[in-house]
Amino acid sequence: MRYLHTMIRASDLDKTLEFFVRHLGLVEVQRYDSEQGRFTLIFLAAPDDVDRAEASQSPLVEITYNWDPEDYDSGRNFGHLAYRVDDIYETCQKLYDAGVVINRPPRDGRMAFVKSPDGISIELLQEGNALPAQEPWASMENTGTW
Repeated sequence: MRYLHTMIRASDLDKTLEFFVRHLGLVEVQRYDSEQGRFTLIFLAAPDDVDRAEASQSPLVEITYNWDPEDYDSGRNFGHLAYRVDDIYETCQKLYDAGVVINRPPRDGRMAFVKSPDGISIELLQEGNALPAQEPWASMENTGTW
């Protein structure tokens, strides 16, 4: 058995792709539109996983966009996606500057949480050892849930 992908539904495809591709840095590796089924599937990979994802179709995030509007419950019951990052502070600053709320700041230099526009929790983990505590993150309070 091997991990293939995690599927999440998007209520606004443009906002969801802006978050995952533009802000988080994932790369679109495949797209499938179904006229008959009235949906679009978009498969995304982390930059360091693109070659592996294209060769074996994993590990991926599958964004499912149903063309007919639907209401989705909060992604909190889903759990979260997790990504290892080279510099937790740099990543969080980039997201923050783009208007993304940092729900759980990286006070410990190791872990942070943000949410996608559809309420999916995203865990960001520092590669290797935790970085030394750094402001403004060290004293930043949690915002909302993750």
